Formats: sequence, structure tokens, C-alpha cells
Amino acid sequence: MKKVLFDKAYYEKFYLDEATQAVSTQEQQRQVNLIHAYIAYLQIDIKSVLDLGCGLGHFLTRLQKALPNANTTGVEISDYLCQQHGWRKGSVVDFGATQGEQYDLVICNDVLAYLNNAECAKAIKNLAKLTRQCLYLSVLTEEDMPICDERTTDMRQRLRPSQWYKKHLAKDFCSVGGGLFIRKPVSVPIWQLEQI
Repeated sequence: MKKVLFDKAYYEKFYLDEATQAVSTQEQQRQVNLIHAYIAYLQIDIKSVLDLGCGLGHFLTRLQKALPNANTTGVEISDYLCQQHGWRKGSVVDFGATQGEQYDLVICNDVLAYLNNAECAKAIKNLAKLTRQCLYLSVLTEEDMPICDERTTDMRQRLRPSQWYKKHLAKDFCSVGGGLFIRKPVSVPIWQLEQI
């Protein structure tokens, strides 16, 4: 029988156990603060948020507090979490592809490295279809290994060079730093030195 990757034990280890959790609550709050502040700086109105791979929903909950007027949607591939938290079942590879749904802000936090190259390329295209304005993307790359804490990182992820992601994102997104990408064509003024 095939072992389920995203089961109860996975979330207990990487989300709930303070000794092995991948991201602390303080770090998550700093990420949310950065996203919220940069979007406010750019004067982008966020009315809808999609979190693909929302996990236990801690990040999404913090975003709801920062953006109280936005409708939020959590999506998970984990049957366990969908049953526990009522998330919409789906994958970053094809979620919403047939409905034509778009969201002002799409979150894809530490998901893409679990996919093979073909699935990942397809997922990035799907992120472009789903994103109306902003994408927040975080993913472990080969270059991150020197600073990666292997005690708190699921090492079953596929490590790709950062250039691989940049190449696939460049067609549809403008990187403005901190993991935030603006959907092309860019409709807000962004100085050249703010682009990466």
C-alpha cells in the first residue's frame, strides 16, 4: 500500500511540534505583514484570496485578519486536512482550471517542490490562470540548502535551481521581491529597481 505523504503525522511534525515545525508562527506573521504592506504600498485592492496548499490554515487565518474585506479560499490536496478543516479539495496543478476562477491574491507556500518538473511547470501555468493581480510564492531551491535547517524541513522535496522557477514565472509574472509577484501586464507603477 502506498504511504500517504500528507497525513496526520506529517502535519503534526512540520506544523504542530515546535521542535520540528517548518515555519514558526512569528515567521508566518512576518510573511503576512510583508505581503500586506507591499500590496498596500502598491495600492492593490484585494477582494479575493486563494491559498493553494493551505495546510492547517494558519497563514490564511492571518491573511484574513490583515485583509478583512477579502473573501478567502483554502485548498488542500490532503484528504486528512479536507476532512478536518473543510478545505476545498484540489491540487495546484489543476485547481480551478475548468471554472476560469481568478483571485486578486494567490498564495502558494512551500508546495511546488513536491511536484516533478512536468507537474511543476503545469502548476506555474495554472497559477498564472488563477492570479488576477498578485502571487505570493515560496519554494525551497538548490541554492537554499546552505541555510536550510534539515531538522525542520521535509527533505522529500525536489530541489531545483532558482533559475528554473524564474524562467517559468517570467512569462506571466513580474517579481517585486520577498516572494511577491505581480501578474503581467503590470497595471501598477513599479520602479525598475523594485523588480528582480
